[in-house]
Amino acid sequence: MTEVNPNPNPNHNGIVASDWIEQAQAAALLRYPVIAGRGPSFSVIEEFNKWRQQADLAEAVAAIRALAAVIRASEARTMMELEIELKKASATLKSWDTTSISLRAGCDLFMRYVTRTSALESEDFNTAKSRVLGRAEKFGEISYKARKIIAVLSQDFIFDGCTILVHGFSRVVLEILKTATQNKKLFRVLCTEGRPDKTGVLLAKELAKLDVPVKLLIDSAVAYSMDEVDMVIVGADGVVESGGVINMMGTYQIALLAHSMNKPVYVAAESYKFARLYPLDQKDLAPALRPIDFGVHVPPKIEVERSARDYTPPQYLTMLFTDLGVLTPSVVSDELIQLYL
Repeated sequence: MTEVNPNPNPNHNGIVASDWIEQAQAAALLRYPVIAGRGPSFSVIEEFNKWRQQADLAEAVAAIRALAAVIRASEARTMMELEIELKKASATLKSWDTTSISLRAGCDLFMRYVTRTSALESEDFNTAKSRVLGRAEKFGEISYKARKIIAVLSQDFIFDGCTILVHGFSRVVLEILKTATQNKKLFRVLCTEGRPDKTGVLLAKELAKLDVPVKLLIDSAVAYSMDEVDMVIVGADGVVESGGVINMMGTYQIALLAHSMNKPVYVAAESYKFARLYPLDQKDLAPALRPIDFGVHVPPKIEVERSARDYTPPQYLTMLFTDLGVLTPSVVSDELIQLYL
């Protein structure tokens, strides 16, 4: 589908229609047939994988760093050529994992952030390229620091003696709890097991290293244990336009249960996970399947649900901890407009 340019000014260097870019790209290749062969080869996927080797770096941030490297390595001669290169690199990264919401949103936000300045229209190419690179590196730093900003903003909600229920392994949730221990707060954590990949077990091990009192629950014991809980804190694969979240399978049922028992549900999510999506129900989500091992043989004629994530509507969420601030779900759509325009 053709992407509509929200700015009708034909001189704007920000967002352009995808079919127009394809035509411009073809014309550029005809005009400069040696561009692709000049200089050392550069692979955005190789650069992306290099950044991904850093264990604490989110996948979307690795993509943002890789796109900044595209600008540094580019031998484009005009802003149009540079933008075409970036569009191609962004599309390549998004195709690396078509099910990743944060990867797609991170790439889209990068493109809008680095090209969204009217100064590019009046500058010579080298100055404009330097400005774009500066914005790219700044966006990378903002995205990298997001987790720590969220951890600081969330501390007012964690009080001494509280019990926190978490689900799966979220690096931003871990950072929140780690910061709370550094602030000498006393709390305990209930970790769901997080089947089928047992990500909750991984989080429980990390918390044990911090000497945080932690109890591991089988996933089906959430209702049984909810009386002990003061709050739920979960991460997110993506935050959608409605203010709801897409996250690891089981988040929705935990939020439903917590809501019915008047327990607050907090979502911790970096702004690069804000996506232009509006799911109406669970079946609206793009498939993200994973293998399921029940530990026993399952006959082939038995259908197995292999979906990896679910959608939690905004009415079951209390607050979102983001690097843009602590937001109510109803404010998310306004923030998305600001990010994507």
